[in-house]
Amino acid sequence: MLLELFLTFAKIGLFTFGGGYAMIAVVEDTCVGQKKWITHEEMMELIVLAESTPGPIAINCATYVGYKEKGVWGAIAATVGMVLPSLAIIYAISMFLNRFLEIGIIANAFRGIKVGVGVIIINAGVKLLKDVPKQGLPRVILLCALAAMLLINVFALDFSTVWLLVTAGVAGFAAYRVKGGAGK
Repeated sequence: MLLELFLTFAKIGLFTFGGGYAMIAVVEDTCVGQKKWITHEEMMELIVLAESTPGPIAINCATYVGYKEKGVWGAIAATVGMVLPSLAIIYAISMFLNRFLEIGIIANAFRGIKVGVGVIIINAGVKLLKDVPKQGLPRVILLCALAAMLLINVFALDFSTVWLLVTAGVAGFAAYRVKGGAGK
């Protein structure tokens, strides 16, 4: 099982471009759809948890799944599997970086990859959007966060998205308390 965790996340790490957000869809497809290591609901909670904790989201997801399956050693195997391919590729590229992007076919490939990564991230966002509870508060938080992100990007404001996460968390917690969740 440890080898399976390592190889599964090494494959995800090796063949997914664009960082953690681009990897979310692949992690979900693999861990929920193919391997059945976690449920769809656990994946949704995992994304929130992985985004809220320090570190790259995809590595946090790998660590969680590995831990759930085989404890600390599973977490280590999954995390190393996720990180090792990127580390090896970045190290190899850094040895030749000055000449690497001067090669026309590679420069063009990276332009195409940027577009593909954007589509993958949008796809992951749409999947997450479908799972937003169809209630008033989540929709209000979603619309406010979307409007804030658009304004921040359009006006090139220097604003950390961490504050949007904190604000959304505080609003959700406050609504939970108002509805009497503290007594449960």
